[in-house]
Amino acid sequence: MEILLHRNRHRIRVRAVAAAALLAPLAACSSGTAPAPADAKAAHGDESPVTLDVSPKGKQAAAGQPVKVTAAGGKLTAVTVTDAKGHKLSGKLTLDGTAWTSDRKAAPGTAYEVTAATRTKGGTAGTARAAFATARADKVNKVDWRPGSGATVGVAQPISLVFDHPVKNRAEVEKQLRITTSDNTEGSWGWMRDWSGNDRVDWRPKAYWKPGTKVTLNAELDGTDSGDGGGWFVRDYTTTFTIGAQQIVKVDLDSHQLTLLRDGKAVRRIPVSGGTPGGDKRSWRGTAVLMAKEGTINMNSETVGLGDAYDKMVDYSMRLTWSGMYAHAAPWNAQYFGNANHSSGCIGMSDENAAWFYGQVRPGDPFEIKGEETKGTVAPENGFGAWNLSWEEWQKKSALR
Repeated sequence: MEILLHRNRHRIRVRAVAAAALLAPLAACSSGTAPAPADAKAAHGDESPVTLDVSPKGKQAAAGQPVKVTAAGGKLTAVTVTDAKGHKLSGKLTLDGTAWTSDRKAAPGTAYEVTAATRTKGGTAGTARAAFATARADKVNKVDWRPGSGATVGVAQPISLVFDHPVKNRAEVEKQLRITTSDNTEGSWGWMRDWSGNDRVDWRPKAYWKPGTKVTLNAELDGTDSGDGGGWFVRDYTTTFTIGAQQIVKVDLDSHQLTLLRDGKAVRRIPVSGGTPGGDKRSWRGTAVLMAKEGTINMNSETVGLGDAYDKMVDYSMRLTWSGMYAHAAPWNAQYFGNANHSSGCIGMSDENAAWFYGQVRPGDPFEIKGEETKGTVAPENGFGAWNLSWEEWQKKSALR
């Protein structure tokens, strides 16, 4: 009996050791977010968990500054900052792991959660969390941009952003505008006052685009302050487009001829009539870019300061400037095509030629216009007249030069 009892006690001791071994891994996988129990602290030299200091802080924090996370009592091994929509702010840790700073700025009216993987000085891993929210913007600035996403455009098409409100912090805004092209096209931004009176910034290449180039604009403006009177940007903008075939429209107002060149070869020559010499009815010269194909529209001379000279429906209308210069069908001027300039500033042609031409061109195609009797060169803000500045002149219009 004594031998049997000894064996039973031995079995009890074995079962107890096995149960302890099974429980040990579970304890090792428990969360590090709660303070360590007293016996665990003792095992690690009475270590305290890593604590975070996060800026901005509070529930009405100021927007427009990067998020900075610093650690006390150890270091950071990874940091995630997420807004209520699940968007994450990327950032970088310092080499010593004591601080992390976001690449983007905190946006107005946004709640953020901060989760940091930490390690104490003694090597214990853990997790620390924090949260903050920014105050809503008193005023929001919005953007209208061209070209639209997915478009195929001509070789002279700029990227153009027009703002609802003034932009005083032009350099800060320009830093957030990133252009990516499939062939590393060289280009530059240029600021101006749009024809509408609003602030505007355009990006044009040094020379006409190469056909087939893929272009992407990422305007990472969310959280950027426009400056006095402009308000905050509260979203990002993006557009991707493709450059089509090289088409250049040559317009000679002295010989009254328009020629469409495709890849350097003349496709068709069309007799036209430009603006009447003398006074405000003259056409513009220089490079104008086809802004839009507007089809049949009402043209009223009073809208361009020419009194009651005309008020009619016009077919195959192709806008070249904000000031009202178009290429279009003008059958009422048939006797002047190829012979004389007798329009109110537009480039007119027959119905047949206009229908054909309208089907060939696309927004972004340049119209290179020359002639003695014109009223001046198309300005950068009057449509897309940036090509009338030299590359050096255009670069000077950047806020970062």
